Amino acid sequence: MSGPITGTSTGNESSLENAMQLMIQTFHKYSGNEGDKYTLSRGELKDMLTQELGNYLGNPQDKDAVDKVMGDLDANNDGEVDFTEFIILVGALTVACNDFFLEYNKKEEKNEVKKD
Repeated sequence: MSGPITGTSTGNESSLENAMQLMIQTFHKYSGNEGDKYTLSRGELKDMLTQELGNYLGNPQDKDAVDKVMGDLDANNDGEVDFTEFIILVGALTVACNDFFLEYNKKEEKNEVKKD
């Protein structure tokens, strides 16, 4: 068997399958650095936010910002972010980005109509 379970690729994956594998690999790249290898500690979350989402989140180095993200994500209040909680973050950011680009495109379309 190949794919995200074994960490191998057949080369026939779709774009969405590749994206899913990348999310799994990215989570585990940071989750194994300290403590439980299946969760992100506060420090691992900060490293992940800084390295992987810095362009979208602004300044993830800010301790208060990291604490806010951790508090928002840590649904079971165990002080760590598990994979499900991580996916909620990625999903929410993806929705926010999509909403931003939809609004941007609407404004661009209105500007084009005004020029005509």
